[in-house]
Amino acid sequence: MLTTHPFDDDHLREECGVFGIFGHPEAAALVALGLHALQHRGQEAAGIVSYDGSHFHNHRGLGHVEDIFGNEAVMRRLKGLQAVGHVRYSTTGETLLRNVQPLFAEMEFGGLALGHNGNLTNALGLRRQLVRRGCLFQSTTDTEVIIHLIAISLYSTVEDRLIDALRQIEGAYSLVVQTKDAVIGVRDPLGIRPLVLGRLDGAWCLASETCALDIIGAEFVRDVEPGEILVLSEAGLRSIKPFAPQARRFCIFEHIYFARPDSIVEGASVYAVRKRIGAELARESRVEADVVVPVPDSGVPAALGFAAEAGIPFELGIIRNHYVGRTFIQPTDHTRHTGVKMKHNANRAMLEGKRVILVDDSIVRGTTSRKIVEMVRQAGAREVHMRISSPPTTHSCYFGIDTPEREKLLAARYDVAGMAKLIGADSLAFVSLDGLYRAVGETNRDPHQPQFCDACFTGDYPVLPSDQMEGGGDPKQLSLLTEGSV
Repeated sequence: MLTTHPFDDDHLREECGVFGIFGHPEAAALVALGLHALQHRGQEAAGIVSYDGSHFHNHRGLGHVEDIFGNEAVMRRLKGLQAVGHVRYSTTGETLLRNVQPLFAEMEFGGLALGHNGNLTNALGLRRQLVRRGCLFQSTTDTEVIIHLIAISLYSTVEDRLIDALRQIEGAYSLVVQTKDAVIGVRDPLGIRPLVLGRLDGAWCLASETCALDIIGAEFVRDVEPGEILVLSEAGLRSIKPFAPQARRFCIFEHIYFARPDSIVEGASVYAVRKRIGAELARESRVEADVVVPVPDSGVPAALGFAAEAGIPFELGIIRNHYVGRTFIQPTDHTRHTGVKMKHNANRAMLEGKRVILVDDSIVRGTTSRKIVEMVRQAGAREVHMRISSPPTTHSCYFGIDTPEREKLLAARYDVAGMAKLIGADSLAFVSLDGLYRAVGETNRDPHQPQFCDACFTGDYPVLPSDQMEGGGDPKQLSLLTEGSV
């Protein structure tokens, strides 16, 4: 059985990535390239649906994009001038082929394909209602709820049916929807999840991040606005805004970790923001040291910013093996002990006898941090100081990021001193929430009117996760597979 090593789970997991294009003779090939660029957002599965003017063509698979769409025969079957695609990491539902997106259904008006990045916080309740009405579910994903809501809508046009469905769902979502006449992009009213618009050779395209536009040579046009529906068709580009404007609550973790460093997110360079976070961290938590070392790869930009601000040399004291990925090795006691070394190895020449500052993006359970600190000490470091380019993760996310239940989050159970002791560091510090906001360009943070979704640090959820609120207590992480949920 293919499995991902358990130590990979100590980072917050990316959600999913979507890509769509209308009006290009190489639509499916361009979508496949776009999904390659978005592979960091989901490594479990990928799919593409195209339309050639008379038939929809669909190919989905488990694994990486290259494995699924690297076959020329597969790509030849995905004909047409329009296509949508999806890379998946499951936040709801099992890793099964039936859950791989884009989901496709034959409707009264014809075929419809839908790919979703995010998480619906009222999907369980809606699913129960739909099952009682006789809807037959083929997957265990929250995305299929949207399909059924469109199918049962009494409105006549596809757009009105879609709006009718959107008015019933809650949570975070960026969608690419394909019909025989159009490719449609949708972003939730709070703008929690990203979606951008691009242009290539007269064709319009949609993507989760600008790096996916770069790989196909497309021009970045703009962000899709929160609550906006963009219809790409032969008539051109049409914008629909069916929701009342709300204050933006973009996911701040996109800046910290999820987005690729070469992407532009909400008008800001992700790489530049991460360097600024590192500089803020250095100003807030100075410590005498000889070398700044990133935990690769996600800690690199913040470590560069930290080193520059602190005036301490930056070195690659840990080398990452990029060829580990999925493995047949099972989580026995021995492999649990050696798992980090499969992915990371200490560069002894840069560590021995040094006072080391390790920079990473987050601490979730603490298991990887503990092993990394231990590895650096074994390589001869005199001192090991851990610096984290996000505030402590104290609350679970319900908007498309896979986080453990709150009681499994290290920062929910221990103070900073307690966490430092558990991971074996001489000191530990996190960037403050104010420092984080300064780094992303919000110099006057108002805790009563946050500009981002920062609920994983504060517990201030922009939308109450109604499915998870049981008995009026703290929200609980639930899956659509929870026993008795439907």
